[in-house]
Amino acid sequence: MAIKKIMAACGSGIGSSLIIRMNVEKTLKAMGRDDIEVFHSTTSDAQKGAADAFVVGKDLEDFVDGLDNVITLDNIVSKQEIETKLKELFDRIGEHYEEN
Repeated sequence: MAIKKIMAACGSGIGSSLIIRMNVEKTLKAMGRDDIEVFHSTTSDAQKGAADAFVVGKDLEDFVDGLDNVITLDNIVSKQEIETKLKELFDRIGEHYEEN
């Protein structure tokens, strides 16, 4: 399964999800992946079919329990953590990315 759409989610869909989205976009760009759409929304919108992968802060991991391809962040502003976890996801599903 190819990752074409990533949802960053938080409780209100405004604050931390926007921060996560911007950091995921920057990280994907640095990885040479400009083919993935990243958007942000509320955890209530995080449902099967809404995206190919989901990124949330650790405090909201229960809201995405049961979804496939979930990345849970301990630190939502850590681009290093985002990069590491994106690479782990891409490796697991056999996706291509460029090494920095």
